[in-house]
Amino acid sequence: MLWTVELEGGPQRVNHAAVPVGEKIYSFGGYCTGENYRTIRNMDVHILDTVTYRWKAIEIRQERKCVPFQRYGHTAVAFGHLVYVWGGRNDNRACSTLYCFDTSKCAHTHTHKDFMVSPSCLWPNSEVFLGWTFSAALSMITCISSGYLEYMESYTQDVHTLNLRTMTWAFVRTSGQAPVYRDFHTATGVDGVMYVWGGREVKSGLYDSPEHEEYGSDLYALDTTASRWSVVHCSGCLPIGRRSHSAFVYRGQIYIFGGFNGREECHFNDLHRFDPMTRHWEEVEPLGKGPCPRRRQSCCVVGSKMFMFGGTSPKDNVEEVTALEDDVYGEELTDRRLKDHNDLHVLDFEPSLKTLCLIQVQTLKLDTTWLPRELQALLEVMSMPNTITRPLNHTG
Repeated sequence: MLWTVELEGGPQRVNHAAVPVGEKIYSFGGYCTGENYRTIRNMDVHILDTVTYRWKAIEIRQERKCVPFQRYGHTAVAFGHLVYVWGGRNDNRACSTLYCFDTSKCAHTHTHKDFMVSPSCLWPNSEVFLGWTFSAALSMITCISSGYLEYMESYTQDVHTLNLRTMTWAFVRTSGQAPVYRDFHTATGVDGVMYVWGGREVKSGLYDSPEHEEYGSDLYALDTTASRWSVVHCSGCLPIGRRSHSAFVYRGQIYIFGGFNGREECHFNDLHRFDPMTRHWEEVEPLGKGPCPRRRQSCCVVGSKMFMFGGTSPKDNVEEVTALEDDVYGEELTDRRLKDHNDLHVLDFEPSLKTLCLIQVQTLKLDTTWLPRELQALLEVMSMPNTITRPLNHTG
């Protein structure tokens, strides 16, 4: 397991939603400090070619009613060549309309709203409640509606499913011990079971202040066949509780990367692995240079590689920033201390001998003029920054 690529210049995004389709990764919307999120404008779409590591921005020229407005905290799920985007908000309001993006045409094909029973408008949900069950021929999305209900100013523990073949919502009556009210957690599906971990826990269901939020390490499982919740009794090295982390699956095992603990004011860049068969946690330490501690990033698996991009982490001169902003408090002050990233990191679970040799050529700065043109091209794409955004001033 090796971190092989680190490139800047990609889309500078936080709380975006991204999914792999074939050898490409599609990233939708997201937040970037300094941009206007009150004006209604079309959601941006960026595509990463996972072979060449090149980003490109897609210009969407369609009617406003067919395209979701630019937002953050939404979620996306791929079903064949279609990607469904739901939830999230801008600085004015949240959204409960379901949109569909056709990757074969690079266009939003149509919108879906209120299919029989549609979950209420929740946010943030890119890490909150959408996942897939790997059942019914991949035709079901399980929605765990334990995010934040804006119009009620409270959290919910309801569960809904959306059948992507019939495009119908259904409320799911569950039994067992459901997760504590929370947001910014992850829901990951493996073999018909959805595992919910992390997030900012609010036991009362009403968020009052940072002093009342908790960060537990319990892992919850929803058996989608029996519609029953349970607490998974785990062994090994459990991750420290956190929110705004990433979860992804490789070879049937769940990985947790990064995140933030608000009580400790600590960002993470560690990597933990959970085996559903043995119910064992362990911290894994890949070789190579990994990403800096961060939260609200995206992690997508394509083949034997995981592609991590975006997110936010503390500025290098955070002490100076804090000293100049005595009149700002709470979450707003926390956000002003952060820098938004435009970098791409690649974690190769099964690096080939060719990849290992190319990395050694880069590390030792060897003369490459004698290499075949194919290998020279590979070295170039592994080291050449993208040009979607300019290099960042990391001191803010």
